Amino acid sequence: MNIKEVQDLIKFVAKSGVSEVEIEQKDFKITIKSEGKKKDRKDNEIYIQAPPQPQQIISPPVVSSPSLEPKAVETNNPTNNQKSEDSKYLTIKSPMIGTFYRSSGPDKEPFISVGDNIGEGDTICIIEAMKLFNEIEAEVKGKIVKVLVDDATPVEYDQPLFLVDPN
Repeated sequence: MNIKEVQDLIKFVAKSGVSEVEIEQKDFKITIKSEGKKKDRKDNEIYIQAPPQPQQIISPPVVSSPSLEPKAVETNNPTNNQKSEDSKYLTIKSPMIGTFYRSSGPDKEPFISVGDNIGEGDTICIIEAMKLFNEIEAEVKGKIVKVLVDDATPVEYDQPLFLVDPN
């Protein structure tokens, strides 16, 4: 298990509200204990133990937001027509794990909709991660072809959010 997977596991446990998670594989054991959702995170402890080493206490990681990078769309659709049609679009992917929101509030208009033109730096959505609302900005310009995620649903790191026609 690499450090990124450990960080993702810590984020998941913190968000889910479970009090304890234990994972044991042949070469290591991870136990994550949390006192629940408290503002003071010092009470949370995470232990990682490898066979020849004593237990280590690790602080939860600081969440950073990597940049969005346009990438060609990869589809699982077996039809070649659909594949070639979608391959001309760019994909905007989630820079973090969290909850996806299309607008700044339940009674507000979405930041963008299908058919809207976007420019670099335009706010396209919000992703809530650990009670922080992160505005996601476009790093490409073009026309929104498809919104791939429903409002107020969980998203994973690098999950496709939007298809953009760069023309």
